[in-house]
Amino acid sequence: MSLHNRIALTFVVQTIVAIGSTLLPGLALAEDWGALALLDRQIEPGTARRMAFTRDESFAASYLNTSVFVARGAERGPTLCLTAGVHGDELNGVEVARRAFAKVDPKKLHGTLIALPAINAHGVRTGNRYLADRRDLNRAFPGSTGGSVARLIAHAVFSRVLIRCDAVVDLHTASNQRANLPQIRADISDPAIRDLAVHFGLGIVIGGAGPDGSLRREVAKAGIPAIIYEAGEPDRFQVDEIERGVRGVESVMAYLDMIVREELEIPEARIYERSRWVRAGANASGFFFPTAELGDVIEVGDPLGSIIDPLTDGAVEIISPLAGEVIGMAVPQPVLPGYALFHLAWHE
Repeated sequence: MSLHNRIALTFVVQTIVAIGSTLLPGLALAEDWGALALLDRQIEPGTARRMAFTRDESFAASYLNTSVFVARGAERGPTLCLTAGVHGDELNGVEVARRAFAKVDPKKLHGTLIALPAINAHGVRTGNRYLADRRDLNRAFPGSTGGSVARLIAHAVFSRVLIRCDAVVDLHTASNQRANLPQIRADISDPAIRDLAVHFGLGIVIGGAGPDGSLRREVAKAGIPAIIYEAGEPDRFQVDEIERGVRGVESVMAYLDMIVREELEIPEARIYERSRWVRAGANASGFFFPTAELGDVIEVGDPLGSIIDPLTDGAVEIISPLAGEVIGMAVPQPVLPGYALFHLAWHE
């Protein structure tokens, strides 16, 4: 069943319960649309609120000093969650979440939009990909009540917020010293996730469930469709990638009937089942200069760039062993053997 049909069925059931409660006073009203109770706060229909994840001001609680934005629609509908800043240096996603939330009018919204724009708040403030304990938060979900700070944060976010969502869009960029072509990553073997990915409207979908412990993989295992928007470079705000991400979030909201968006056009998606990095060879180290660009379609044997040894002026040409579209690449920089240079994706 598609995500849209699944949510529509839930809406019908909720409506029947609500109607039944007026005919049979003894029927529970738990499904009636009203204020949302989240993180020990109440958000009334038709209102929006920005609040701290925790009210605890102790030193021990400072690791959870992230913000939560909530828009409770005036009308019944699904709950869409936006997550960003899981990697603190991936700033495009942080701004996508902020702008997408700021554009929502809760009085015209059907359902609820929840944004966690900087889950790794320490990393966002300091420009660090990882947490203060040097762990990758995106390998710690669903977390636990014991163990590392990463697992504590993951457990709090997962158990108190994410489990309340009907769908999740996780916002990312490339990792250190790399750039990504705007793309959606999703487990396309799940029809509901595939539908969500296609209706982001980006046109490029890379198949895969994601690594163990990643937010989207663990959310999906809990039965909640989740996708990743990947675009651009870390450590900077890139307006084109941000605006593209905001449009994608709006497209998902329109698909879920949360908002009305005129002239909603979904481009035909290029769905790639496989991807792999082309790496610097064992005899290649020095200064990397690419000639291929993001979005280029590569054939086996095509030149991708070169690596110049600054001590000998010797050059090693990088020849592609694969055919596919360049969806990610390293920026020009010094590299050593084995460094990941070009990320290519292709159909089975």
